[in-house]
Amino acid sequence: MSYRYLWAVGSTAGQIQPGQVVGNRYYVGAPQVWLDTKPAVPPTIPESISDVILPYLHLYSHRLHLPGVHGIYNLGTTSEGEEILLLDNIPTDSKGTILPTMAEVWPKTKSIRQVYWLWQMLQLWTPLSEQGAAYSLLVKDNLRVESWRIRLIQLHQGKVKPTLKDLAEFWSAFIETAQDEVQQPLQNISQLMQSYQASLETISDELNQLLLQQAAQLPLHLAVAGHSDTGPLRSHNEDSYYPRKVDLEQIDSYPHNQLIPHLSLICDGVGGHEGGEVASQLAVKSIQPLIATFMTEINEQEGLTPPDLIIDQLQEITRVINNVISAQNNEQKRSLRQRMGTTLVMALQLPQKLKTAKNLELKNAHELYIVNVGDSRAYWITRDSCQALTIDDDVITREVKQGRSLYWEASQRQDAGALTQAVGTREAEFLRPTVQRFIIEEDGLLLLCSDGLSDNDWVEKSWAAYAPAVLQAEKSLESAVEGWINLANTHNGHDNTSVVLTYCGVSPQKLILIDTPAKPSIPNEIESEPTEASKALMYDEEESEKQPQTTTSGLKKWQQILLVIGIAVLVIGGGLALWWQVNRSTEFEPEKETVQKSSVVG
Repeated sequence: MSYRYLWAVGSTAGQIQPGQVVGNRYYVGAPQVWLDTKPAVPPTIPESISDVILPYLHLYSHRLHLPGVHGIYNLGTTSEGEEILLLDNIPTDSKGTILPTMAEVWPKTKSIRQVYWLWQMLQLWTPLSEQGAAYSLLVKDNLRVESWRIRLIQLHQGKVKPTLKDLAEFWSAFIETAQDEVQQPLQNISQLMQSYQASLETISDELNQLLLQQAAQLPLHLAVAGHSDTGPLRSHNEDSYYPRKVDLEQIDSYPHNQLIPHLSLICDGVGGHEGGEVASQLAVKSIQPLIATFMTEINEQEGLTPPDLIIDQLQEITRVINNVISAQNNEQKRSLRQRMGTTLVMALQLPQKLKTAKNLELKNAHELYIVNVGDSRAYWITRDSCQALTIDDDVITREVKQGRSLYWEASQRQDAGALTQAVGTREAEFLRPTVQRFIIEEDGLLLLCSDGLSDNDWVEKSWAAYAPAVLQAEKSLESAVEGWINLANTHNGHDNTSVVLTYCGVSPQKLILIDTPAKPSIPNEIESEPTEASKALMYDEEESEKQPQTTTSGLKKWQQILLVIGIAVLVIGGGLALWWQVNRSTEFEPEKETVQKSSVVG
């Protein structure tokens, strides 16, 4: 059982001295920092969700930077007692010490990270403003930093809505002590922010240009390895991943010469033995030529393509893949809960070129885009930390984001881990892929995995046994991948497991040793299907939360690519139709579910 540190909101909580135990449960380690000594005991949940709590729930998607609501503590036994709000996911180290403020570490921070912190603040400006909490970014003590990322202690709802001019004035003290190479460009951006004519889009473009110029001056070394295992309880593997060993061996051929080592992805099939495996394989194969074409077009552009446009195109590519699988479902006349689909987590290191003010061409702007649908995950791991970059598309997330319940409350539902969307189960207009952009400005490992590993927090529990050794060139990528696969089989074991690990280095390149992979374990003939709750959520045509999405314009060469995919679909469809008929003739009783999963996939 893991203990957690909480932030107790309010001046009354701040007056409780360290060393005290509150309510025979919470140990006060520092002012307003409480350690929950009984994490297995449910927290107190408010009778109703107040206007103070609601913004935290709506902003759940931004957990990389913002805290969440754990529960409340009633200080006093009478009805007049004060209700103290307790926040989790707060910026502390493992000993409960609050992380340093941005102001404290700013002067000694390298220029790329200084600009990256300001970029993150600007990206948080709109979602926080929509919840009336933009003032949270203007409180110095509230802004904490953990390596590359900005973190907030709590949300502050100011009486007056701040403007970009207010943000520029707040930045002025930081800009005055910024590193020399970025100080003048930041001053120019600050002046732009104080102009009433400047839009947020224009300011973002200018700051993005500066950020990528700084990042592109760093070296970037990439290496990738992956593996997938059926697991001890399954008779076949419904996971697919890229790149496989055979792909690495064919790196000189198209599209691998475009994609490796820039693209990695994992798809975990949904639909049991009737289609999950087909859906995941179809997604992995179909996405490669689309991404290769996209990368070619980006490379042919003279200027930088803005992040928003790249995000739109990656969402569009995901919807195209969705329709390829959906077409298979339609051809086989699969309806509702019989429709096959797949989760998707994809990482694309996009090597955009750009020119400096001195007309020097830099070949890689260090951008990393993460796309996810479902509950396969991406993690960023350094020598000192491990951070989940994605949030699962499950019932818990839906209930919290829509402001209907706190996380702990939603996690007690019987269908808490059921998926709310997957690629291919419905038409593309209902699909909402999440796409995020990051900048690689430190040495780290990008881990993609299916829930065969991530279930029960085994990545968080085990990362320290693998990542530091790989980053110090004491362990190979392959051995780390195999180690995680074996760990998943030992401690979870109920599902297929897939792992793709990418080394991202900005320091002088070190040798990444190559090991011989361990022999995969031999599975038993036991398998499981998605739960009825998960099927109902993914396939229910009438669910009110599934609002149609407006698609963006396609790529210039998509007609050619879609034609190729269309032909492939017809060929594959013919084979699948024959397979389907053969299997129908030997149909037997459906297998009973043998394993109840907390996070449900096929």
